[in-house]
Amino acid sequence: MYDRLKRNLGRHIQLDDGEFQLFTTRLVLKTYSKEEYLIQRGQICKYTHFVSRGLIRLFDISEKGYEKNTLFAKEEWWVSDLYSFHSQKPGTYFLQALEDTEAFALSKYEMERLLLEIPKLERFWRILHINAFISQQERVMHMISKTAQERYLDFIAKYPDAEQRISQKHIASYLGITPEFLSKMKSDLKS
Repeated sequence: MYDRLKRNLGRHIQLDDGEFQLFTTRLVLKTYSKEEYLIQRGQICKYTHFVSRGLIRLFDISEKGYEKNTLFAKEEWWVSDLYSFHSQKPGTYFLQALEDTEAFALSKYEMERLLLEIPKLERFWRILHINAFISQQERVMHMISKTAQERYLDFIAKYPDAEQRISQKHIASYLGITPEFLSKMKSDLKS
């Protein structure tokens, strides 16, 4: 049940059995149906989620009603509205399950307790948040400096099973193009 979680933590820190057991006792296993919202804009993000099975998207909706996908969190990824989670103020993003999803949820309160009880978790969260910041900066630079085709190829490298799991409209939104343009671009790449 916790194999993916143990592997994820093990990429950056080593917890002994007692520490890992303490960590898992603070998690809540949540299940979300396809298209169910974990949070919506204006709500306070109470949990950071570790995706055990399924797929979650982080997105915003423009004033004109256009969805703008920012991130797709697949198995072994952590996801939350970081600003809202850490500030405990109303968030600006939506989190929605794109598939039936199981995720381990960790509240801000429990995270703070764990950081005191297992100090090496400070390193883990620091690395995760630095990586999230770097990823966000890379995404901004890609949107500014790369062509749509280059962004699409980068997306496929980052999410190899995307075509089977994520709708074309969501991929197009993530890339900042229309679904029609994405379809044409994919067709051109095949020729």
